[in-house]
Amino acid sequence: MHLSENEGIEGNTFVVTGGQGFVGAALCLELARRGAAEVRSLDLRASSPWSADLRNARVRCIQGDVNKKKDIEKALWGANCVFHLASYGMSGKEMLQAGRAFEVNINGTCNILDVCHEFGIKRLVYVSTYNVIFGGKEIMNGNESLPYFSLDEHVDPYGRSKSIAEQLVLKSNGRPSKKKNSIRLYTCAIRSAAIYGPGEERHFPRILSLAKLGLALFKVGSPNVKTDWVYVDNLVHALILASMGLLDDIPGREGHVVAAGQPYFISDGSPVNTFEFIIKPLLRSLDYVMPRMTLDVHHALFMARFFWVIYTLLYPWLNHRWLPQPLLLPAEVHKVGVTHYFSILKARQELGYIPIVSPDEGMKAMIAYWQDRKRKELDGPTIYVWIFVVIGMATLFSAAFLPPIGPLAWTQALGLFFFRSLWIVRLVFIVSVALHVGEGLYALHLSSKVDPANSKGWFWQTVCLGFFSMRFLLKRAQN
Repeated sequence: MHLSENEGIEGNTFVVTGGQGFVGAALCLELARRGAAEVRSLDLRASSPWSADLRNARVRCIQGDVNKKKDIEKALWGANCVFHLASYGMSGKEMLQAGRAFEVNINGTCNILDVCHEFGIKRLVYVSTYNVIFGGKEIMNGNESLPYFSLDEHVDPYGRSKSIAEQLVLKSNGRPSKKKNSIRLYTCAIRSAAIYGPGEERHFPRILSLAKLGLALFKVGSPNVKTDWVYVDNLVHALILASMGLLDDIPGREGHVVAAGQPYFISDGSPVNTFEFIIKPLLRSLDYVMPRMTLDVHHALFMARFFWVIYTLLYPWLNHRWLPQPLLLPAEVHKVGVTHYFSILKARQELGYIPIVSPDEGMKAMIAYWQDRKRKELDGPTIYVWIFVVIGMATLFSAAFLPPIGPLAWTQALGLFFFRSLWIVRLVFIVSVALHVGEGLYALHLSSKVDPANSKGWFWQTVCLGFFSMRFLLKRAQN
């Protein structure tokens, strides 16, 4: 398919569900850049890190829920093409919320299809996932002829619900409009590999927050395992090509819609080992400790199932921020520990898809993003240092001032063993507190010059940890 860069874009109105998200925002901005008459974002969120960029590009941001037809109708009225990206349950605690995943991924997609038929919209590009085909069994250089993975064997509701939704979308291809039989809805599905790039908000913040705390203890699978990844700009490029592939008025091929009813695998086109290609370079660039252990898939799955059970028991509290993300879940073990990669030949031949950003360029951009983000955020030691200092100060206070009753007796005995007398224990505690407060005040003064945005954070962290926090601030001041 060889069309002009902006074929079917200029003068048309586009709707992107999930437009406040990482990929959705990038797609909205690219459509606006290419001259779309209007770009609308439909998202449950009122704002996101990309809101300012969307407003500057004159993207119309509509807050709404794909489970509410009125919200969809408001967004889709008068649209020429819809990109359906909104989904739920891809990672972390969301993966355990089956009800919400089915509600958004299946019911929401049905609502989108119904409104498209009612309004006579001609093009719908659905963003799917490798998980509709892959479910933990090795696949090498697979293609679109492979059957859907059995719904009964999916280990998480996300893969199951996305598979059902994709099949609904593709079966709706060619369905005539409710009002005008001459107008038909053409649909296709883009099966995206795992996505990376500056600003990715689902996987990498979680991985790097664990690494910062010193909890990135192991990697999963052998170095020979290979999987696909796709840089965000490459995925956006593929989505736009897919929308062009649904045009039914191309001169010379009227009536022939190239992408109608078709699925396409999209990736960078070069399978890699996830740890070697992404995790290792990221951790090194940010000076985080590398995982020292390797878990095979069998043992990793055992651990992941343990977390699945624990977090299932905590289901009523999954949406609360105080409950941390699970360390690992079964579907995530499959993603990084089992080889699965697919050919992009069909997308290349039918859509003209060629990755526009190489993996090396993509990784350089993402590393630069995270290095800049780290410079802007409060830095600090691992969780082990926090535990050591907090327990140490609490023990010292207990030995100095609390009566030796019950289990507190050992703290006083320990203090007397090291310092010989109670008044010396008390003096050591008072001096320690004074040093911590003094360092905190100096941290407040220094950070007001080198990192004013986080000066309060530096003060309180240094009051708690003393030198263990101060050394990170001094390092930042030197740089």
